[in-house]
Amino acid sequence: MPERTSYDAVVVGGGHNGLVAAAYLARAGRSVLVLERLDHTGGAAVSTRAFAGVDARLSRYSYLVSLLPPKIVRDLGLRFAVRKRTVSSYTPAVRDGRPTGLLVGGGEHRTRKSFADLTGSDREFGAWQRFYGTTQRLAERVFPTLTEPLPTRAALRAAVDDDATWHALFERPLGEVVEETFTDDLVRGVVLTDALIGTFATAHDPSLRQNRCFLYHVIGGGTGDWDVPIGGMGALTDALADAARRAGAEIVTDCPVTAIATDGRTAEVSCDRGTIGARRVLVNASPRELARLLGENPPPPAEGAQLKVNMLLTRLPRLRDTRVDPREAFSGTFHIAEGYGQLERSYQQAASGELPADPPSEIYCHSLTDPSILGADLVRQGYQTLTLFGLHTPARLFAADNDSTRDRLLAATLAELDTHLAEPLADCLAHDAEGRPCIEARSPLDLDRELGLPGGNIFHRDLAFPYADEHDERAGAAGGTAPARWGVATTHPNVLLCGAGAVRGGGVSGIPGHNAAMAVLEED
Repeated sequence: MPERTSYDAVVVGGGHNGLVAAAYLARAGRSVLVLERLDHTGGAAVSTRAFAGVDARLSRYSYLVSLLPPKIVRDLGLRFAVRKRTVSSYTPAVRDGRPTGLLVGGGEHRTRKSFADLTGSDREFGAWQRFYGTTQRLAERVFPTLTEPLPTRAALRAAVDDDATWHALFERPLGEVVEETFTDDLVRGVVLTDALIGTFATAHDPSLRQNRCFLYHVIGGGTGDWDVPIGGMGALTDALADAARRAGAEIVTDCPVTAIATDGRTAEVSCDRGTIGARRVLVNASPRELARLLGENPPPPAEGAQLKVNMLLTRLPRLRDTRVDPREAFSGTFHIAEGYGQLERSYQQAASGELPADPPSEIYCHSLTDPSILGADLVRQGYQTLTLFGLHTPARLFAADNDSTRDRLLAATLAELDTHLAEPLADCLAHDAEGRPCIEARSPLDLDRELGLPGGNIFHRDLAFPYADEHDERAGAAGGTAPARWGVATTHPNVLLCGAGAVRGGGVSGIPGHNAAMAVLEED
């Protein structure tokens, strides 16, 4: 039970963003209550023993860290760390009838040689270096602004200070710059994948939703690196919950919120433990859920477009490309059926209502970088985890029969992976205490049911460019209030979004939680 009947701030939802907001506000001396509907905190950023009787803690939903600012880790005194991956990616291919692939990582000399072996010259590697040199300079300028008040579009463009880059990534469909920069289909596809994570779009989508997704995937930490959370993703949210409690915040689990009422100055939050008063309510849930709690019309439907698969293996499978050690290939991002043309075909098939014939996906092995998620016996026996993220599988494809469609898609995705392996993946799967293969899959509809992600959308709705837009209610430009300046405003002055639906939400970042807390403190 909550200790009080009224608080300075009630945070609805105990995911990582809500915990960040709670920790900041409690450290500033505010009375804070976090209400979480599940029996644990963490939301999508949790570690779970997914397989019965098996001592392996998998990052079940979200699984890598890029956007979490070191500032938040320092400010909150988090006992949490990440580890770099030595290999960025490996993409298998077949050229002239022989298995080959592109390895990015292991040093500049080795990466250059891999590009040359695949494409026959140094041209693509040179283009790769120039392109990602540009995105790193962009990251260095944009990432620090994410924990500051929203810049205007003009101010962010001035900070980028590169008209060609701004035009290419903020104003033109990403496919144009990809096609102008690279000539090899596989290299183009590797670049494009960062624009399609959880985003159903083509390279030339005029809405630029692919550009926005790409931007958030290349600016993290000012470098664009995607790092492995030591101890699994749950280590982060456990550290955040500890930080919030140490600061004085109360956290109540197994307590779904049923309604929010507000007159703009005070609010009441109803749950099965009663009604709690609050000066402000910070909502770490989707805009769809916020509308439901307020009794208002819902926003336009959101739609996720991914398949999430967790696996435990007794060993890594051997590759058809014998030049690459599987321990290297799977330690970075292992791309499957993600050539540029393949991605476009898969999009068109899904848009027409069919599952992609050759489902695109990407895999990585957490335990190669961080074996601490496995029990000592599993480590000694050589067990490994695999996390697979499938693309271009919008929620609409699962509407008629979620379970059957998910099973068919999983089978097709693993079959596509098997075309690049020297042995079937099924031969490498571990089994749980009841003899079942250690593999689980989640469709967008599963993620909606389990986590409240609208339509399974991992960003809660389309990502927004990280600047103020007077035509977007997320930026809350009218009135110039503190929530508007920080990109966390709703139509109610004392109800703030602190989750992925905020202007600079999406990904495991804590940024919306930080910004919502800063807006509250600025107004007090």
